Amino acid sequence: MDMTAARKAMVDSQVRVNDVTDRALQAALLAVPREKFCAPGREFSAYAEVEVEIAAGRSLMEVREVAKMLQFAVPRDGETALAIAGPYAAAVLARMGLKVTAQEADPAVFDVVGAVLQEQGVETVVGPLTHPHVGEWDLIVSEGGVATRPDAWLDALKPGGRAVFVERDGRVGRAVLYVRGEQGLSRRELFDAAPPVLDALRPAPAFAL
Repeated sequence: MDMTAARKAMVDSQVRVNDVTDRALQAALLAVPREKFCAPGREFSAYAEVEVEIAAGRSLMEVREVAKMLQFAVPRDGETALAIAGPYAAAVLARMGLKVTAQEADPAVFDVVGAVLQEQGVETVVGPLTHPHVGEWDLIVSEGGVATRPDAWLDALKPGGRAVFVERDGRVGRAVLYVRGEQGLSRRELFDAAPPVLDALRPAPAFAL
């Protein structure tokens, strides 16, 4: 399979047609080898319009959704970004000139994607997804859904920082953009999306007598 041709077809048929017009973002998507983020034996599906397994319980977000979220986030060359359960997004942002850290709770994810992230200049850290890696970030992104707003993620943003991810407490969720301003946080709903909810970001079951 010609992965370079498949990557171009993906950008033409899944990204550009969904109003992703940022040329730097398009160029990054054309450069990042998405097949290297797939579980062994699943590389053939890297460029299809599906969520592809990375490791047990984790999958890549569909590329059109990643691209749309990143375009709304307006990443800038030289900014710092934290990709929480978002390794493909991490590599794309690094290609756009950001200093990126990818955070995972399960080292098995890095067993699959660690080498390609290193190739793309992305730092990797292992830690609970509920607690962002120490630092203040210009941008936080996740390819997994969250059932409730992760305030710890938003607290880790610098003034002017943005966080983009999918809030999902039902069959379909909404991609949202948070921006930390001088007066607090603003929230903007972007589009429908339904990535699997990250187990760590599900609320604990409540019991009542």
